[in-house]
Amino acid sequence: MTLVQLRHLISLADTGSFSASAQAMHLTQPALSRSIRALEDELGLPLFDRVGRRNELTPFGKRVLERARQLVLDANELHDSGRLMGQAEGGELRVGMGSGPGAMLMTPLLMRMAERHPKVRVVVARGHTDLLVQALRARTLDALVVDALSLKPAPDLKLDTVREMRGVFMCRPGHPLVRRKGKGGGVRFADVQRYPIASTPLSDQVAAALVEAYGPQAHPASCVTLQCEEVASLVDVASRTDAVLLAIRAAAPKLVELDMRPALQRVARFAMVTLARRTEAPALPILRELADALLRD
Repeated sequence: MTLVQLRHLISLADTGSFSASAQAMHLTQPALSRSIRALEDELGLPLFDRVGRRNELTPFGKRVLERARQLVLDANELHDSGRLMGQAEGGELRVGMGSGPGAMLMTPLLMRMAERHPKVRVVVARGHTDLLVQALRARTLDALVVDALSLKPAPDLKLDTVREMRGVFMCRPGHPLVRRKGKGGGVRFADVQRYPIASTPLSDQVAAALVEAYGPQAHPASCVTLQCEEVASLVDVASRTDAVLLAIRAAAPKLVELDMRPALQRVARFAMVTLARRTEAPALPILRELADALLRD
């Protein structure tokens, strides 16, 4: 049994056609047939049933395919590990960042790499967590830093460097809601609703926390009027207008935190996410060190 045979098995299982697989693998059809037949002879059971023009996996073939995919993946990872180690200070670091982590990590990461690791090519992708996870699984990204509460748990995802950070309502100094602080009683959500509310796209968990604290009118679909993926842009808007920003406190240290009554019991849980069993990019410890240092209230 060889990796080549296992790759032939995977290709045929994916296409169901000897001719299509042979073309994709740059083989003749008889050569592919001999490879599959030799694998079946070695394993002692048929892997495919020939159903008309299509070749379908037998129950045994399905079990073999699952193991074959993992073996080929492990072999590819071993190959990548050697290649990446050989690149040393060169190579590439491709990172996906959610809106909150991006506001705190993106610029420091780019500065660190420019100053200390100029030969490493750095690519930072921003976007919704689901799209970033797709890119991670497609291996176009090496790691993500996202809010773990917006992440769907899965066995192929590995989380570490988890940090909890407070989510709050904030506004510019001199905002009418700031002057209200001295009048006692704090700020009610009805007071906040008199102004535009800005935020990044919020997870279902955040929406539930808002509704629990302030009622149905606080659901983001109803109350958020200014929404985008970039926290930095929203911070700028809140600094220059009467808009109220809902975000992690550390993303906007120059804004004033509102004394909400009741207080919003919500924290973001930022985590670095990689694929389990995948060889890490050599530069990934740099990102992990920055995340550990900067993702703090």
